[in-house]
Amino acid sequence: MLFNYKHKRIFILFITCLFVTLLAGCFGPSPEEKIYTTLEEVVKLEGDFEKQQAPLLELEKKESEIYNQIIDLGMDEFNKVVELSKEAVTLVEDRESKIDSEYESIMASKKEFESIDEQIEQIEDKDLLEKANQLKETMDERYSAYEELYKLYKSSITLDKELYTMLQKEDLSIEDLEAQTAKINETYQKVMEKNESFNKFTEQYNQEKMDFYKAAELNVKETDE
Repeated sequence: MLFNYKHKRIFILFITCLFVTLLAGCFGPSPEEKIYTTLEEVVKLEGDFEKQQAPLLELEKKESEIYNQIIDLGMDEFNKVVELSKEAVTLVEDRESKIDSEYESIMASKKEFESIDEQIEQIEDKDLLEKANQLKETMDERYSAYEELYKLYKSSITLDKELYTMLQKEDLSIEDLEAQTAKINETYQKVMEKNESFNKFTEQYNQEKMDFYKAAELNVKETDE
């Protein structure tokens, strides 16, 4: 009898475990909910990217003010020009540090976002699947735009450093200064254009994300992003 009792307990335990497993399969997170979790984690990982925006703008403003001071001084006050140029180099290096932190933040979010592929494959509803694929395509374009933007911005930083190093040379010719300034202006024009593209994809992605949430009937409140 003792053997039968133990056997019965084991059988009941097995049935209980099986029932819990089935419940977990039936009531676990849906693919849409998993996508939501991934996308919100992406937002968190881009937190450092957001933090760099205001400081970067402030550094650019300060550097621009210093450059204008240098131009107003001219080479007649060479010692002051050298002093300001060195100060400007420090600001450029600070910008470079922040843009690198920004890049790391975006790349971390990109890595997290890649897990969405497997989740999308599990969506059964055709309309939802279409929305999810469109959202993914837009985000991929956004990441590509950012990587191009980052490369251009890094190029502009290199040119800025070269400029302020040149300004510390007393025999600097006006032709060399104008040529370097032209390179910088051309690069920054490309930076602005690529930044507009990145912002466009960001806005499009945010809208498509909310459209997906609504179509999936996820109870999510829209926020300003």
